[in-house]
Amino acid sequence: MTATTAIPDPPLPPLPARRRSLLSLRRFSLFARLRRLPGAAAASTAVIVVLALLAVAALFVTPLDTRSVFFDQALQAPSFAHPMGTDSLGRDLFTRVLHGMRTSFGISIVAALCAATLGALVGLAAGAAGRRVDAVAMRLIDVLSSQNHFLFGILILVLSRPLIGPAGAIFLSVGVTHWTSVARIVRGEVLALREQKFVAASVNAGAGRRRLVRRHFLPHVFPAAALGFVLLVPHAIFHEAGYSFLGLGMPPESASLGNLLADSQSSLLAGGWWASLFPGLVILLASMAVGTLGEWWRDRRNPRWRSELQL
Repeated sequence: MTATTAIPDPPLPPLPARRRSLLSLRRFSLFARLRRLPGAAAASTAVIVVLALLAVAALFVTPLDTRSVFFDQALQAPSFAHPMGTDSLGRDLFTRVLHGMRTSFGISIVAALCAATLGALVGLAAGAAGRRVDAVAMRLIDVLSSQNHFLFGILILVLSRPLIGPAGAIFLSVGVTHWTSVARIVRGEVLALREQKFVAASVNAGAGRRRLVRRHFLPHVFPAAALGFVLLVPHAIFHEAGYSFLGLGMPPESASLGNLLADSQSSLLAGGWWASLFPGLVILLASMAVGTLGEWWRDRRNPRWRSELQL
């Protein structure tokens, strides 16, 4: 009886390059990135995540009832039944703050996105369309930069609110008054890219302006526009809260953070300090966390943008 020798299995073929790259992404997980962040940026990231989860939780808590009042529970201090107390009409402040976060954060993010998009488009046009367009864009930027953002925003808000509603008016107000810094950064990046050799090679090969913008300018200026969007979010939060506090933003029945602060004025006179503390604390934490993370990203990406992209 002859002995049989085991034939080893053939070696497995090497993984494709795409498969290897996907597997290597495990080394760059979210937790690994967070461990490399400095202390302030890591803490800001944690605060942003917690606030975002609380804002999303507003969809699953008790629906907001804007018509019911409970005078027998008015101005109760924070307790287990009401973690943030009640307002002057006996409504649970924790529920209203959660819904206010969802409203205010959503409006602020869209408003900042409008401002960053408008600034990126104007900056691209100024840098790529020629001297005449550049001169007109820069004069417009100088005029808008010399105005007081908040007062000019109130004017836009009052004129546009009857036409496009309170939310649309806030989008337009923040977008029109805060796009200039992003436009300057994007314009400078485009002017620097025009001097690069690969752009000159594309022009010599017959590439037009549209192809240059699509293939070369947009991918390179997108980080600057994204950073501008992040740093504009705190501005949008403060503006939305300020407009609503003055009665020019969201309707009074809407539970935005600015409306909650406006409603808390009467509670302060009656000793209900919690009615203004918690909405104000949420606004402060959100603005500081997003601003700190954005400034860390700005200084790491390009410290030269500090003069334009600042809070």
